Amino acid sequence: MIDIVKVSIIFLFILFLLRKKINVGYAFLAGSLIFLFFYPFDFKNLVSTLLKSFSSNASINLFLSLTLIKSFEYALRNVGLIQKMTETSQSILNNKRLSIVSMPLIIGMLPSLGGAYLSAPMVDSATRNLNISKEEKAFINYWYRHPWELILPLYPGVVLASAISGVSLRQLILLNLPVALIFFITGFFLSMRNLKDEKKLSETTSFTKDLFSFVPIFLVLLPVIFFKVELYIALIVNILIVCIYYKKSFRETLSIIKYGFTLDVFILVAGVIIFKEMLQISGAVDGIAKAITESGIPYLVIFITLPLLIGVITGLSVGFVGSTFPLLLHLKEIKEYEISIAFVSGYVGVLISPLHLCLILTREYFKADMLGIYKKIIPACIILFFIALIEFVILRYHS
Repeated sequence: MIDIVKVSIIFLFILFLLRKKINVGYAFLAGSLIFLFFYPFDFKNLVSTLLKSFSSNASINLFLSLTLIKSFEYALRNVGLIQKMTETSQSILNNKRLSIVSMPLIIGMLPSLGGAYLSAPMVDSATRNLNISKEEKAFINYWYRHPWELILPLYPGVVLASAISGVSLRQLILLNLPVALIFFITGFFLSMRNLKDEKKLSETTSFTKDLFSFVPIFLVLLPVIFFKVELYIALIVNILIVCIYYKKSFRETLSIIKYGFTLDVFILVAGVIIFKEMLQISGAVDGIAKAITESGIPYLVIFITLPLLIGVITGLSVGFVGSTFPLLLHLKEIKEYEISIAFVSGYVGVLISPLHLCLILTREYFKADMLGIYKKIIPACIILFFIALIEFVILRYHS
């Protein structure tokens, strides 16, 4: 229980700093320092672990991906492709709401850390001159990136949940599918309510020519999804393709690539990595999981609260699946629908986690108020949870 109190204090401190408009990377670094007062550390081991974490392929890929996503977005904006994609989606879909959410949905199929930075400028462009607040724009960009993680096997969380639990991937996806559908619908009830659809939003001169504007996006998505190419490699190749096609000089191309390599991105990556390592090294995650499982509360409450809390703490699907599912399997003989509600509960925790990188990046891009974003995320997550709970009750009754 003491671990829950300690970590809660740290999270509240980070949220306080974010409310004060402190750079998110610095907020996480400050939160990491509090661990030094709350937990005993072997500093030699701590330094060694942090150095390994910083030099790991995952950390390097994250940094390169985030920087090159910014560079890629700048390249598309520089040649006018972002505006063209927005106009094309409006023309094809002939519906304001669908055209606004289309880009987060498409790019959300790419299981990449930091992909929210890529769809954010497109949402911003599609909502320009509309009566939509920064917080609502941030919610749209964030929310519509994430239905896929419940059902798309390109995401490691659902694959890992299937592997650990023994529930077939197909079965788990089908169980999660109703929640994913409600996920999509819920966003429309909580955003864009003041928009009026028009019969025609823009004229198109050439359907094929207009669709060409999406080619750079799909040239990033396809190699990553089908050929497992690292995201940063696909990004740098496509930046060069765009620059060559639009006849940018060597100096202009270099300037576009350098655009994403900023101190803010480095501090952001460093803050997230250090904070997550402090959570693990301190034993806070293990302590919270142990406290809940040994509490003697009903198993269904544990199946809901344990993944939820660890999802909030880690901000990653693989984080709550890897740390809680092995514990849940020891409580009782598991039914498929129990794994599904545990997964949805954990994912709700991930969605509301202040550590969730997509939320961090979206909030940073739109300069939105975090509380304002949460006023939409939390009601939407409550709806998702109750849909999962209703499904659980129905399946349990008929089993």
